[in-house]
Amino acid sequence: MKKKPLSGTSEAARIADQLRRAFYGSAWHGPSVMELIKDIDAKTAAAKPLDDIHCIWELLLHVEAWDRAGLIRLGGKKCQLTGAKNFPPVTTATDAAWREAVTKVKGTHDQLVATVAGLAESRLRDQVPGKRYDFYHMLHGIAQHELYHAGQIAILKKAAKRRRRR
Repeated sequence: MKKKPLSGTSEAARIADQLRRAFYGSAWHGPSVMELIKDIDAKTAAAKPLDDIHCIWELLLHVEAWDRAGLIRLGGKKCQLTGAKNFPPVTTATDAAWREAVTKVKGTHDQLVATVAGLAESRLRDQVPGKRYDFYHMLHGIAQHELYHAGQIAILKKAAKRRRRR
């Protein structure tokens, strides 16, 4: 996705930029989701180097699920993810399936960023269907959510690398 200048842009465009940075890069905090997974193969993505935690692949599918939930909510419908819809399972851990998952996550994220960038300012203060908060709060939460899971992915990536060295 192309970077756009921020001067004179709307609040919705600034939020879209934060979503893009959390996912693709140039974020203040460090590596984004895509920067972290760029050199990960299916075996590493599906590995569980730490007990009782989600793998990188599951975290990526989870990020996609909540980007999609954001789109559904922006479309005026209620959406609350639970169970396998919240953390979709990895069913086939092949390189082709991993590449397909990454492509799907990017597509959903790009759609979310484009939708947010095009929002009217007034929409940011509209209440999210079925929630007690507005879209401004939700969209910042999605960016924070992606950064939170980027941190988990970074830890899992390091743990997987250590485990391979043993």
